[in-house]
Amino acid sequence: MKEVHSYIQENKDRFVSELIDLLKIPSVSADSTYKENVFQAAEAVRRTLEDAGADNTELCQTEGFPVVYGEKIIDENKPTVLVYGHYDVQPADPLELWDSPPFDPVIKDGKIYARGAADDKGQMYMHVKAFEIMMKTDQLPCNVKFIIEGEEEVGSANLEAFISKEKEKLKADIILISDTSMLSLENPSITTGLKGLSYLEVEVTGPNRDLHSGLYGGAVANPINILCQMIASLTDENNHITIPGFYDKVLEATKEERELMAKTPFDLDEYKKKLDIKEVHGEAGYTTIERTGIRPTLDVNGIWGGYIGEGAKTVLPSKAYAKISMRLVPNQDDEEISQLFKKHFESIAPKSVKVEVKPHHGATPYVMPIDIPEYKAASDAIEKTFGKTPVPVRAGGSIPIVALFEEVLGLKSILLGFGLDTDAIHSPNEHFGVENFLKGIETIAHFYDYYADKK
Repeated sequence: MKEVHSYIQENKDRFVSELIDLLKIPSVSADSTYKENVFQAAEAVRRTLEDAGADNTELCQTEGFPVVYGEKIIDENKPTVLVYGHYDVQPADPLELWDSPPFDPVIKDGKIYARGAADDKGQMYMHVKAFEIMMKTDQLPCNVKFIIEGEEEVGSANLEAFISKEKEKLKADIILISDTSMLSLENPSITTGLKGLSYLEVEVTGPNRDLHSGLYGGAVANPINILCQMIASLTDENNHITIPGFYDKVLEATKEERELMAKTPFDLDEYKKKLDIKEVHGEAGYTTIERTGIRPTLDVNGIWGGYIGEGAKTVLPSKAYAKISMRLVPNQDDEEISQLFKKHFESIAPKSVKVEVKPHHGATPYVMPIDIPEYKAASDAIEKTFGKTPVPVRAGGSIPIVALFEEVLGLKSILLGFGLDTDAIHSPNEHFGVENFLKGIETIAHFYDYYADKK
């Protein structure tokens, strides 16, 4: 496998240049303004797969944006890896907070700054280049299939229908995904768990119109005041969620699991310094790593109502709104949690207002066993590249399609991510380290070799 490292060194400038070209395409799936650009990105990915040596590359049409497919079957009797990624990106707003244009990539301090650099074009493209290396050096030891979608950032609404329809085409032994992060280049890790998600919007209505706050204030319920009081009551003094039944099915981490998490390299002071906070905050009785990895949470993601323009307007608003997300852990069902939230939120509303709860989307929690050959292959591959055994960690984020793959295709997923928590994904100035990109390519190539050997 010495050829892998040499190939990367000889072609690293080209690899980075090609990624930059892909990052220039504003494939924002949430904004119809960029519809043509999303299709442009899909074709660009298909073409790069074909150039790398994939057969039967195509744009598989869905009711939304296409899924890019490609494959290389070297031997029907050998194991098959199904690679998943996405070519769509988040909106770049607010644009004024970017130090450089989001779709005009620049390299600063060894990092590529652009929307989608880490999530997920940079990480997805590592797989294309790792595949290219294995093909060009005639070292591919197993079959590989690719599905790269264009709707991950808007909930993968059409992916279930696609994989259900194409189950035979997508037949494989394991799914390989790079859409997560690791602790650091010095302390590599593998994500072994993802939280589920229940996302809702609430609307609180008081009077039938905005009122003068002097004439009606104190006599008529203010929906913003009421909403804030209701939200505040959703957690107690220990930051424990107060929704009845919320914790009933939570799978508690074992003592051994918590002891293993405690060994994760983590500097709390550095964590607070990077976020510019004086103290951390969360459920009593748990560490920061446990709070983000193994405990369910409830957060307000947005709240609005009334007058927010320049100057003053003494108004008692008719309506107030909030978007609320709950991150879930194993055994919690997102639809059940959404119903529990709805029932409770409506029950605590005073009669002076009307409340409407609108579910948006959800995701199922996922935990990957670490005693399977695929995990061992990923661990060995990282150790080969980084010179250090990776730490298994549970992440606080959600990737809805991971549980979907297991449900529909019956396949486990290896979450082999190379981003960092500091990459500012979904935020202004998103970036991805060039070293992360190149080490990711090398590790993925090693994964194929170790995986084929262990299977």
